[in-house]
Amino acid sequence: MKRMNAAENTRAFRNPLDILILSVAGHFGSKSKEVERFLKFAVVGLIGAVVDFGTMFILQATILPPVNTLSVAAATTIAFIAAILSNFTWNRLWTYPDSRSRSMRRQLAIFTFISVIGWLARTTWISLAYSPLGTFLMPYALPVIHIIRPTYMPSDHAAAKLGTFAAMLIGVIVVMFWNFIANRIWTYNDVE
Repeated sequence: MKRMNAAENTRAFRNPLDILILSVAGHFGSKSKEVERFLKFAVVGLIGAVVDFGTMFILQATILPPVNTLSVAAATTIAFIAAILSNFTWNRLWTYPDSRSRSMRRQLAIFTFISVIGWLARTTWISLAYSPLGTFLMPYALPVIHIIRPTYMPSDHAAAKLGTFAAMLIGVIVVMFWNFIANRIWTYNDVE
């Protein structure tokens, strides 16, 4: 494993997960650095998913309830932008601290372009799938909800909310793989 010099060490963000990630990645021999990057990218993606889902939940519970496709698309877009900003920041600081041949502005532009492609695919998927998924899942979710809240009566928008989150979960997983591969090829192609 390569040790970082003092200049590299000051740029890299360190956290307690590094030990676990390096331990797992170390089992992959010559591919260990890419596995380390993917695991860090996945952790950053998980943080981004919390930002994404949290923002979506707050928006749908307050100013953008899922009353139509436009409100669902607007809420998912705002949530996605918040996640992009979080993901870019953490990927630049932690996943790819050694990628500095391009300016931060240029990297953000490429990262955003790649993310927008993922957003378009994800938003199209969610907009088409939220209603049928919610209608399909609600009869299965209701008994589980009644265990926790026996008097729960679903609102008019309950199935739409459930469908939005189910479709979003699928979309997040698919887009994570797209984002990692595309960003590795274009945004952060200056690292070994």
